[in-house]
Order: sequence, then C-alpha cells, then structure tokens
Amino acid sequence: MITLNDYLYDGDTIFRILQKYINDLKKSAKENQNEIDRIHSHFLIQIRELLEHNDFLTAQSQKIREFYKYMAKEYPYLAFTFKGRIKSLIRAEEKFNSYVMEYIYEYYSEHQVYPPVSELKKKLSCFRDLIAYRIVISMPKCHFKSEQERRDAELNCLYEIANVLPEFLEERGFTAEPANGVQESCSSLLNPEVKPYYRDYVSNHEENEYQSLHITFYDNSSRSYMEVQLRTKRMDDVAEIGAANHRVYEKKQEKERRKRNQIPKGECLYFDEAYERGMRLLELDLSKLDVNMFSAVDNRLINDGCGLYRGRLILPYEHLSRFQNDLID
Repeated sequence: MITLNDYLYDGDTIFRILQKYINDLKKSAKENQNEIDRIHSHFLIQIRELLEHNDFLTAQSQKIREFYKYMAKEYPYLAFTFKGRIKSLIRAEEKFNSYVMEYIYEYYSEHQVYPPVSELKKKLSCFRDLIAYRIVISMPKCHFKSEQERRDAELNCLYEIANVLPEFLEERGFTAEPANGVQESCSSLLNPEVKPYYRDYVSNHEENEYQSLHITFYDNSSRSYMEVQLRTKRMDDVAEIGAANHRVYEKKQEKERRKRNQIPKGECLYFDEAYERGMRLLELDLSKLDVNMFSAVDNRLINDGCGLYRGRLILPYEHLSRFQNDLID
C-alpha cells in the first residue's frame, strides 16, 4: 500500500509530490483492481488542478470582494476579515480517507455487512469544500457597556449577514446548495428562506465548543463548489487557538481507533488502507519533512509556503472599524 507520507521526504515540489502519488495510485488501481484507489487519484487531480490554474480563482475572488465592499458600506462600525483558502494537501488527504472509513463504519454498524463498492464510490464522488472562504466579524468593545451586550450584537449581526449572503452571491453567478438537513438551524435570527442552505454550528454547537455558520455555493462560471464560513472573532479564536482546536488531534485519534476496533482487521481492504493512511498522517513529524517551500520547527511552528499543511491562501481582506477609537458617552 502506498501513502502520501512516502513522498514527503525527497525535497520535491508540491506538484511533483501530487503527480507521483496520483500516478502510483492509478497503477495500484489497475494492478489490484482497486476502485477506491482510482477514485482517490481522481480526487487528487482536482486538488492539483485547483493549485495549477489561477484564472477562475481571480474571477471568483473578485465577486467575493463585492460582498466585502457591501459589508464595508453597510457596517462601517464593524471590524471584519475575509480569507480564502484551497484546502491543504494533507487535510484533503485526511478527509478523503476519513470519508472512506466513516461510510464503511456506519454501513457496517447498521447492516453488519460491508457496503458495495458502487455505494462507496457515490459517497466519494463530490467534495464541496476544497475552496473555502471565511468571514470573521468583531464589534469593537468601545461601542458597548458590557461584554454580553457586545456578544449579543455580534450574534445578531452575524445572522443578519448570513441572511443577505445567499441572494447577494446568487445575483453574481453562484447557486446556494441545500444542506439537506445537516445541522439544521434552530435560531430565530436566521430567515426561513435561507435556513435550508446553512449548516448551523452556532445554534447547534458541538461538545468541543466549535461554532460557525457554513454554506456551500456552486460557482456557475468555474463549475466548482466553494464553502463560506461565517464566525464572530470569539468563535474563530475558539476554533483556531482555543478548545475546539486543542482537542481536535486527540479526539480524532480516539474516534478513528474506535472505528478500527469495530471493523475487524483484514475483513475490509478499503477500510484497512484508509485507516492506515489516516493514522500515518496524524502521526507526521512535520519538522522532518523535506518539501519545497515548506519548513517546520515542530508541529506548531510551521512556515507553509506551498499549501501542504495549512492550505494555499487565495484571499486576504481586512476591514477595521471606522469608529474603532470612539468612546462611550
């Protein structure tokens, strides 16, 4: 079995790593009649094409910038950032293998048999967050007499922006995709007409305290999907440097091992390979990798110039409140 780890120590560029891995997966698929390796290689081709071609990203980011300009006009008192990323190669690889494991585990738990390859292929046919944009908002403290008042105002504003976003982008060539009941919002702040499109991790926040609003759009010009996340600064802190981030690694290992215990080793090749690839990625010592434009002192101090671990940055916009220094009377 080949894994992404096998290609990360030879000083190659991210494109050469991807091409070698894709070629070897195709070869493995042919030699071993492994349909999942074939789908895996097609998934990685999508990643490579996103990294190689910039024209549609430029056009897409310009349309996103129009919403930035709208917010700057409508909310001059608000501080906010817009960021866009192509999902990192390591995270994309983790997600693909996690999807394989998750579907096999759920199907086996319900039916006590393994899913047909045709059903597994359907599950792996569409990844909709390879391109993701994040909008983070913050109300300056100087506008409010208490922290609770500020948080309430931020939450109201977050949902207000969420209510406007779908129609705004649909007028510019995007189509909002139904969430199909996943994390359906129970907030009265979200308008009924947009609720079916949002996955609401704010009103339905998880045990690890992660909070965010997620919505997926189809870009009709580039024929690609993108995800938009909406958060307050506090939500973003929890996700990036707080409890939701710190517990992810341990919880993920724990979750994968529970699945491993449920599926007897040797009974399902696709599960075994996905588990091994996923665990090897979780155990990477980033300081030992030799990839062009990437370096790390350890797994926290990382300088990623190629999108290997943190993803490729495609959109940074920042807006500071015009009344940042105003005082409350």
